[in-house]
Amino acid sequence: MRRLPQTCGRVVSGLLALLLASAVALLASAQPAAAHGTLAMSTPASGATVREPLTEVRLFFTEKAAANAFFTITAPGGTRVDNGWSQGEPKPLEKPVREYFLVNGQFEPREYTTGFPAVVSVAHLPAKGQYSVSYLSVASDGDTVRGTLTFRYDGRVTAAPKGWSPPSTQPDPALVAATEQHNTSGQASAVPTTPDDPSTPPAAAAPSTGSTEESGPGALAWAGWAAAVAAVGAVVGFVVWRRRSAGTSTGRGRTSAATSGRRGGGARTTNRAGTGKTVAGKAAGDKTVGGKAGAGKVAKTLASTDGEPAVDSKPRPDTDLAAATPGSRLSNTHLALFVGGLVVALLAGFGLARIGTADESPATGNARPSAGGASDSGQVGSATDGHQHPAGTGPHTHRGDDATGATLATGTAVSAGGYTLQPLERSQPPGVRADYRFRIVGTDRQAATRFAVVHDKPLHLIVVGRDLTGYQHLHPTMAPDGTWSVPLTLARPGGYRVFADFSVTAADGTQQPLVLGVDHTVPGAHSPTALPPAAAQATAGPYAVSMTGAPTVGVTAPMHFQVSADPTVPAQLERYLGAYGHLVVVREGDLGYVHVHPEQELVDGTVKFWLTAPSSGRYRAFFDFQVAGTVHTGEFTINVP
Repeated sequence: MRRLPQTCGRVVSGLLALLLASAVALLASAQPAAAHGTLAMSTPASGATVREPLTEVRLFFTEKAAANAFFTITAPGGTRVDNGWSQGEPKPLEKPVREYFLVNGQFEPREYTTGFPAVVSVAHLPAKGQYSVSYLSVASDGDTVRGTLTFRYDGRVTAAPKGWSPPSTQPDPALVAATEQHNTSGQASAVPTTPDDPSTPPAAAAPSTGSTEESGPGALAWAGWAAAVAAVGAVVGFVVWRRRSAGTSTGRGRTSAATSGRRGGGARTTNRAGTGKTVAGKAAGDKTVGGKAGAGKVAKTLASTDGEPAVDSKPRPDTDLAAATPGSRLSNTHLALFVGGLVVALLAGFGLARIGTADESPATGNARPSAGGASDSGQVGSATDGHQHPAGTGPHTHRGDDATGATLATGTAVSAGGYTLQPLERSQPPGVRADYRFRIVGTDRQAATRFAVVHDKPLHLIVVGRDLTGYQHLHPTMAPDGTWSVPLTLARPGGYRVFADFSVTAADGTQQPLVLGVDHTVPGAHSPTALPPAAAQATAGPYAVSMTGAPTVGVTAPMHFQVSADPTVPAQLERYLGAYGHLVVVREGDLGYVHVHPEQELVDGTVKFWLTAPSSGRYRAFFDFQVAGTVHTGEFTINVP
């Protein structure tokens, strides 16, 4: 078999250099998370099960919580059971915590071994089940510290203190203003670590406390990067070893006495299937059985008639090293497989790292794109999330949302993030079924055709009247040219707001979640409907729906919805669009659309959402659920003081 020529070796060397440069660039692009004043641990720990009554929850931060920090503890029934908080005595952390600070353009690590507790009093424990703890503070450098954690209580019920009532307080307006001014969604969690070389910070920090602050790539990502670097290192080491082997292998009996004088030509023999028949080659430069032997090349004997290899004189500088080194005679196939395997390892490592870093911090505006994008043909890709985030994800702004961070409501603008909602019709007659058509147009004035599937659909169209009536949740279809259409019937004259909720997929596969809104009109005499008063109960078809929770400005608060066929029998909920329920919340006045994040599983028999009210005011909540194949909607008015 022919050996790999030197030209191919140069090509392989160039490929290895390219792979090494790519790995270095990829590793350099991963920046550490700058985390300050983060939650390091808690008592009870997040996710723990508590079986004895407790009177307080301790949250240990890497620095003292702000004096006007805000904390809530919510019981399974949705009522708050916190009873104030105070600063506790510092305590050594179970594991050191590393935070990173940007200094002169460089991320510098700092180890913390002491936790500063915020002690939140628990008034009583009214029920068994999941308790939620939410916090909002500002770190000494101005970063927002915001997040939630949960624990389960499985002990005996305790009574409320005499004269005590659940708190309805809201955060200090100065605290909310400070978080908005900094335009950040919350602190990235620090990683409890063991001290090592501070000059080599990890790409990002990963959570260890179980709290739902934003997190970095984690161990899976670093395993991927390690595999990639190991692959490149192995390739480089292999090349060096081969060159060293070549330098030390000459002069060790490599040449046969019978062939030592042959440099420019000679006979090349081939054993034909053990018959002993040989074919003599011609002089150098003529055609031989094995191909062409160029002038000045080393004459090669593939096999002697007795089966023993006979190699001509020592290799010249342009001779393949694999053929000249007895211990490294790799054929083209072997070497190709070796290099190919290392390339696969490099790509696999990079893939693992991409998986590990798929959950980018909401603070950066990136939702969690864990699957590939669509093709240019207009087919949609797949994604597990989009606007849905892990339980307890703090309030945040997506890319394209209000850049000032002054509001967390979206859909108040027709354009955001470089995309525009372009309706082809802006009005329709009352009571007439008509196709509503629109496009999502980019800055190049071309219709976007690449969308990620979020909650089982590439785009969700929400229609609601300006008086917060007439709610509809629709799923249009897209034509190859990027035009979306869906049948729409609007019974009453008046003004409507149309929200397009989607994640567009860029050419590089990244996904950008957006909510764009545009007005739609139904001509005729309009009589606005007064918003119903706030209530904890609603009727949706034959079902009674109850809502519990205490929405809070700037703080992530749990909201629970329970559906009953009668007062004593819970309804058998079915998954609808990938979850047991979906919640759309719209603010009265500007019709701001609020992102709400559901738990994927039922919690104590309820559908649990995490809601962050962007401001005080009145809101209308639309809770979609499915029973026996039919979708129903419970509607609620929410007052946020």
